[in-house]
Order: sequence, then structure tokens, then C-alpha cells
Amino acid sequence: MAKKRIVVKIGSSLLTNKNGGLSDSKLNEHAEALTYLKKQGYEVILISSGAVAAGFSELGYPSRPVTLAGKQATAAVGQGLLVRAYTEALKAHGIIAAQLLLTRNVFGNQAQYGNVYSTLTELLKRSVLPIINENDSVAVDELTFGDNDMLSALVSGLVHADFLIMLTDINGLYESNPRTNRSAKRYDFLPAITEELFDHTKSGSGSKFGTGGMASKLSAAQTALSLGVHAFVGSGTGQEKLMDILNGKGDGTYIGDSMTHILNKPKQWIAFHSPISGKIEIDAGAEQAIISNGKSLLPAGIKAFEGSFDIGDVVEIINANKMVIGRGQVNYSSSDLHRIKGLASGEAMVKTERNRPEAIHRDRLVLSLKEEIL
Repeated sequence: MAKKRIVVKIGSSLLTNKNGGLSDSKLNEHAEALTYLKKQGYEVILISSGAVAAGFSELGYPSRPVTLAGKQATAAVGQGLLVRAYTEALKAHGIIAAQLLLTRNVFGNQAQYGNVYSTLTELLKRSVLPIINENDSVAVDELTFGDNDMLSALVSGLVHADFLIMLTDINGLYESNPRTNRSAKRYDFLPAITEELFDHTKSGSGSKFGTGGMASKLSAAQTALSLGVHAFVGSGTGQEKLMDILNGKGDGTYIGDSMTHILNKPKQWIAFHSPISGKIEIDAGAEQAIISNGKSLLPAGIKAFEGSFDIGDVVEIINANKMVIGRGQVNYSSSDLHRIKGLASGEAMVKTERNRPEAIHRDRLVLSLKEEIL
């Protein structure tokens, strides 16, 4: 039986002392819990924040820097401290650690996206524990994940994880901020993430050292579910805390039901990471075939298109009401599509001298989440 694959995300507030520096005792406890999980036969990937929080005191900042240059300089120092501490703590338990620093544009490049998957797969095959963080020292705002919550969700989908654990300093998701409202109700289980939940969690982050508040956890959980991964948001202590969570005894919120579906790696890239090169408008018959019957998009169903794109580019698919119903990777360039839209597949292949009857094959077509649910 294949080993179960778990992604664990640890936030900054769970790694730092009251002054913002790295806490050896906290990190060692996490290392013990990760080791315990691996020794129970699980494959484990760690998404760890803490580079900026660990580094700013080393550079003489009285608190977390607010400028981009300050954050990036602090991350450059703090990342080394963070990984060294993890490596030493895990090595003491016989676990080899590896470091991967990622930026958002790595996920946007299909080849690099595949390389990340291959690297992680090889590391897990060799019983290494990968430690992933955003490359804060070089990332710019336009190319960031926002926080490591979303990074953990995207990685969990990429590696087809069985479960995502997001550890935080608050024991779960609440209808309002439990630190300001002691009677706030905690959600022990959420089958799905709704817009109403986002309205209930608009208060800021509970920690002065972290970047991800409860809304961030909700967004990450929503993404994880759309990628076929159930999630947990909460807290825990001791070496068995991660095992307790997997056994249903965690102090927090479990998220996801049996309706959660899985996207394969190519479809994940199309749905969440690919740049959009244009739009294709389809008729009602094609819309019905795609949504209800799981068919490919044929040239005959195409009414119009926008943009300039080549074979292999990703476009949005819109209906007659201009609503986006999905996106997909095209088999025809925009110049070819101009000649064949509305034509039968056989005629389209003759005109373009191509042997692909589909404008977008079903295997490279992803419906919007709303359409998937319908």
C-alpha cells in the first residue's frame, strides 16, 4: 500500500519567541512531531514560515521591517538560520532535510512546475523531508503567494497529498475573532468553504509576527479542497500532535467532505498557474457538451475569440453571456482558429493540415469550480 503523503504548514508565530527571534524550543518540538509522523510511515513535506521573523533581530531591527528591501534582506539572513535549525534538529532524529525556495512565477512556468514535482517526488522516494518556503529575498509583490498558507495549499495539490495540516496559534476557525469575542463559536468541521465564512473572519491576523490571518487560512483551504486535498486548521502540542490530528483528535477545524475532487498535475497548472492568452466564445451546444457530457471543445462550437495565442497556450472559455465557464490549452493558434471556427472537425483538420480534431481536448480543459459543482 502506498504511503500517505502529508503537507504540514507551520506559521511564524509558532516558531518565534516574544521578541521575534527563532525559538529553539518551539522548533525542536515541531521537529519531534514531524519525526514521529515519518516514523509512523507517512511521507511528510513541511511548509515553514519564519525566515523574516527569525532574521530581523539579527540585523538590528527592533521589529519586523515594513519596507520591501528590509523584508528581503531580513529573509536572506533568516532563511539560513531557519533551515540550519531545522536541519540540525531533524538530523538528531535521523531525518535528512532538504530546502526548496519557490516564487510564484515558478508555478506559472509549466516546465518549472513539472520540475518542482519531480524534485519533491525524488526527495520523498529517498525518505528526505523537504522544507519549503517562499523565496522572500528575491520575490516581488506581483509574484508572491501572499503568504505560506496559499503556498501550502498549492504544494499539497501538486504532490497529491492525502491531507494538509495548517498549524497556527489559534485552535481553529471561528465565526469571529476569539481573542476579542470570548463567546465566538468555533467550527469543528466545515464540509466546504463559503463566502459567508469569509464575511465572518474579516478581523486581522492574531499574531504580530505572522502574515496570514483566518481569511488566509480559508482561502488556502478552499484552494486545497478544489485540488482534492482535505485540510485542518488548528493547534497542538507534543510529539504526537500531528498524529492526533490525522486520527481526528486535533484541536481545530477539519475541512472537506467526500465530494472533494482531484485534479491531475496538468489540469492543476491550467486551473491555477497558467497565464491567460485569450478568450474563446462557444455556442450553447458546445457549452452543454462540455459541462454536462464531459466532452472536448470542437471547432464547430466556437463562435468567436479574443487575443493572439499559439498552440499550447491557455485561454478562457466563455459562453454567450460572456461568463467564464472554464479554461483550457488550445490545439490551434489564433490565426488557425480564425479560419476554422464553426467548421466540422474533419474540415478544420484539412484546412490546417493538423491531425487534432479538438480545439481543446477534455484532458486539457478545466471547468470553473462553479461549473464543476453543477
